[in-house]
Amino acid sequence: MLIQGYKHSRLMEESEACLAAAARAGPPDDMIFASRILNHPTSYRTWESEHDRLLRNVSVHHRLAPQMGALRSAAFSVIHRTALFDYIRDRAVTGQKRRRLFALFYGTRDYSNSVIAEHASFIRSHSSHICLDHLAAQLMRDAAFDEPMQLYAEWYSDYFRVFCDVGLAETEEEKLELAPVEALKPLLKYRLAQARDSILALPQVPSTVWREVEIRRATGETQKLRRLSVEQSLDSRGLEDTGKWRAPGRRRRPRDGSRDRPRE
Repeated sequence: MLIQGYKHSRLMEESEACLAAAARAGPPDDMIFASRILNHPTSYRTWESEHDRLLRNVSVHHRLAPQMGALRSAAFSVIHRTALFDYIRDRAVTGQKRRRLFALFYGTRDYSNSVIAEHASFIRSHSSHICLDHLAAQLMRDAAFDEPMQLYAEWYSDYFRVFCDVGLAETEEEKLELAPVEALKPLLKYRLAQARDSILALPQVPSTVWREVEIRRATGETQKLRRLSVEQSLDSRGLEDTGKWRAPGRRRRPRDGSRDRPRE
């Protein structure tokens, strides 16, 4: 099925509107990141330029299917770019340990400039991630951005945490303690590669169950609804126009107690 893709201008307009909406009334973390971009003209211009290049790899395709695959690849890249500061926040890395951490990635470059550059990239990448999720949910209806991409982000965080923990170990005691975890690095890396390939291989068509998932997502203000099976038709589940569920009807026995006769 060939579906026309989105133009670059539409993708950028949707991204800019999404960022503005996140700054006004988004989740707390999203509000912070979006506001830091929008409230600083220089940061906004840098983000806009980077996000524009990111979406060029999507809009270069004229059909929706390859655009969905390119959007997934873009999501992988921003997940990777936010990993370092996520690790710093989760592990509360400070002082000399933070210096050694940046030396793992920036080598002998100036520490202060490296921290400033990495933090600015972290904010821009997180802001782009907000927009990519919006494009996947509202325009392309790509269910790969739901549980599959969230699971990939968790697994990448696991791998990155092990990589940094092992790299920061100094004493023999620390190295010995982390030896079993270090042995898992090849397995974690392999799991990531398999997850990435699996996500890219998911059907590149708007998901027919996406709307069903969205309206049945728990919000804290609604009652839990009965989950529908995709393989079953509405008629077979006994859904009436009133929206009430009824069990499939049973065949009635004749009043004289005899069984139904087979048709001749």
